[in-house]
Amino acid sequence: MTLRGATVLVGVASLLAGLVIPVANAQQASGPVKAVQLTGLAGVKDNAKGTLSVENGQLHFVHGKASTDVSAASIQDVVTSADSQRAVGGTLGMMSMAAPYGGGRVLSLFRTKIDTLTVQYRDADGGLHGAIFTMPVGTADVIKKELVAQGAHTTATGDSTPAATSSTSPKEQKQ
Repeated sequence: MTLRGATVLVGVASLLAGLVIPVANAQQASGPVKAVQLTGLAGVKDNAKGTLSVENGQLHFVHGKASTDVSAASIQDVVTSADSQRAVGGTLGMMSMAAPYGGGRVLSLFRTKIDTLTVQYRDADGGLHGAIFTMPVGTADVIKKELVAQGAHTTATGDSTPAATSSTSPKEQKQ
């Protein structure tokens, strides 16, 4: 095999691996999911890293040695969405902005996809709270389905059909 043939073979293998890996990551089974709680849970610092799961009718977030539970029945709304975040962040990302000729700005173009889960719930005293979590792609919908199955409410059904559709064509409406 020639050098060119080997290069083509490696390129095709890399392309196929790049197509298969994101699909495999998106189809994760239910269970504990690595998540970052951006804000909202009582007693948990912002940007706390931990694991998120749904167990026995509770949304369970474990961070460090502590854990926080929110009853699925007290959840009034669960919303999921897709988002992205900077791949190079922190001190390195800030220092790269000082690179000459705008070279550091190129690093801000590299982004990783994430899912977000937003939960609106009532505490034992009736106070309204909200919590926002980020997690790997494909996991927020699984957690949302588990929460709804265990008694949580949601206003977003995920149905992409328009709310009001007309059975008449535009030509009939003009006449």
